[in-house]
Amino acid sequence: MITLIIVGALATAAVLVRGIIVMASGKDIEGRKSNKLMFTRVYLQAGVVLVIVIGALMAGAIG
Repeated sequence: MITLIIVGALATAAVLVRGIIVMASGKDIEGRKSNKLMFTRVYLQAGVVLVIVIGALMAGAIG
């Protein structure tokens, strides 16, 4: 479970950095690639939060 959280967090950070690089380069005039990377980051973050919540439920920390 911890490994999944760490991998998810690293993947989220990688997508975030990639998105910043794409925006800073100025080559994505229409913003399509930046927008796609932003949605990917949001989905990854949601997945990591879901894993954390499931882990907390399994550990009895919630409810």
